[in-house]
Amino acid sequence: MNILGISCFYHDSAACLLKDGQIMAAAQEERFTRKKHDFNFPANAINWCLEEADIVVKDLDYVVFYDKPFIKFERILETSLAYAPSGLSQFIQAVPLWLKQKLFIPEVIRKELNYQGKILFSEHHESHAASAFYPSPFKEAAFLTLDGVGEWETASFGVGRDNSLEIQHFLRFPHSLGLLYSAFTYYAGFKVNSGEYKLMGLAPYGEPRYYDLILNNLIDLKEDGSFRMDMRYFGYCNSLRMINNRFNKLFGSPPRKREANLTQKDMDIAASIQKVTEEIMLRMVRHIHKITKQENLCLAGGVALNCVGNGRILREGPFKEIWVQPASGDAGGALGAALLIWYKYLKNVRNVNGFDDAQNTSLLGPSFKDAYIENFLKNENIPFKKLSEAELPDLVSGLIAQGNVIGWFQGRSEFGPRALGARSIIGDARNREMQTKMNLKIKYRESFRPFAPSVLKEKASEWFDLDKESPYMLLVAPVKKDKRIDPKGQDKELFGLDKLKFIRSQIPAVTHVDYSARVQTVKREDNPLYYDLIKSFYNKTGCPVIINTSFNVRGEPLVLTPEDAFRCFMRTEMDYLVMGSFLLDKKEQKLQAKDDNWHKEFELD
Repeated sequence: MNILGISCFYHDSAACLLKDGQIMAAAQEERFTRKKHDFNFPANAINWCLEEADIVVKDLDYVVFYDKPFIKFERILETSLAYAPSGLSQFIQAVPLWLKQKLFIPEVIRKELNYQGKILFSEHHESHAASAFYPSPFKEAAFLTLDGVGEWETASFGVGRDNSLEIQHFLRFPHSLGLLYSAFTYYAGFKVNSGEYKLMGLAPYGEPRYYDLILNNLIDLKEDGSFRMDMRYFGYCNSLRMINNRFNKLFGSPPRKREANLTQKDMDIAASIQKVTEEIMLRMVRHIHKITKQENLCLAGGVALNCVGNGRILREGPFKEIWVQPASGDAGGALGAALLIWYKYLKNVRNVNGFDDAQNTSLLGPSFKDAYIENFLKNENIPFKKLSEAELPDLVSGLIAQGNVIGWFQGRSEFGPRALGARSIIGDARNREMQTKMNLKIKYRESFRPFAPSVLKEKASEWFDLDKESPYMLLVAPVKKDKRIDPKGQDKELFGLDKLKFIRSQIPAVTHVDYSARVQTVKREDNPLYYDLIKSFYNKTGCPVIINTSFNVRGEPLVLTPEDAFRCFMRTEMDYLVMGSFLLDKKEQKLQAKDDNWHKEFELD
């Protein structure tokens, strides 16, 4: 039986194909169109999913859409009327797209796919919950979903047990942790629905000086984690802005302009809302544990990408184990909706062993064989060296140890926003200059942003305060104290971005200014070649940690094809590119005119 899940028309459109309940393929449309967070109908992703599963449209048994547009439209209409007359202008602007596409999803699907079969709909947060629980290794677990807004819901919790899934409680619009965080993302001068992770990365540079101001004015937070927002400070119900002048007056200034220099206040704002967010998440999970009495917790929804909050839930929360859907945003809704049909609607048996999840390391996207890559390289007259798979780990780990930056393109691409060793840029985590070099000369992004470590699973607890697996880079953990370097003298007085000047650990390139790191644990069963590469680096250096950042430049989606990877390689100051069995040395490549077209091609996030 073949089930196609689709999410689209808000942000991060995606498709997922299940074959007899197994995840055969999942991909985000942005990877094909090269438009980050592409919200359009995921025609390219769907076509690739069908091709990967070796089926055609008539072989589909069900197509399922990840939310219910009519209920969502009801929310938009009622909100506009409630805030009339100011809310009506927002409604009028939104109506054309709703009348053209969003209210006619079945017609759009039938037209785009030439599909005549059954089309089903799941609710937005039920899709998130399904994406969290069904691929998890747990036979039963509590779940928590948190995002901006679905139909009416902005958060939900309940219990998954075998093939059943029951939402027990929810929080409703306009009271939303996701929208609250996005409001501060906007205020700090970052792009909403894109720059939230920057705000999280900026937080450790600041002090939570506005924590009480937020709790005393913007939200009424209850002990169980539920809350109500004072909507007099927010604009998203009756305008096209997240906040209004009352909000600006409360914090003493208008929003930071995009690309303006960051101030200490911006950092303090980030620290404050991050602390509030973590407090809400912790209160929620304590309440959920009390109500459900479950030992395990699954998380999904855009807020579940807040890996600092996730790390605190793991360390301080009452649950023994947590599992976070790696594609927690709307892209994961396509996966959740398809799984919901297979298990809950069709009542198929769900088998789990308590240890292994069904996400397949989230390497669910397209791959390219050596024959394709070699043909591309030869056709373009690109100099390369061909290596055996056995040679790659030793050679590449040696290049990393020498201080080189490597583009690493191997196997199936990642489903979700994180690079997990398939479309990654990698480097030496011990190198003091590497963070600045990668940020400014390779990623072309802000200098304050930290990089994440990939670490051998069996060595993770020696380097980080983490005794659980973190294969999807969704948990932040402190660097072990015996690996840290304590500040002395004037270094103790550094604040703001000056904190970057101090070398904080034996792996400074992946140690954030608060000694934290967004950890990816790697085991051989999941990704043999990537594991062997890190193991070889460990054998050479005694360090089982390397830098792993996404293979792209600022504003660009992860590279998908060899063509994308080579283009990105040549636009940046990467030293080597490894694609399949092929090694490309930048020094051997033909000189090209400086290519700044990516500035125009990719909108800055």
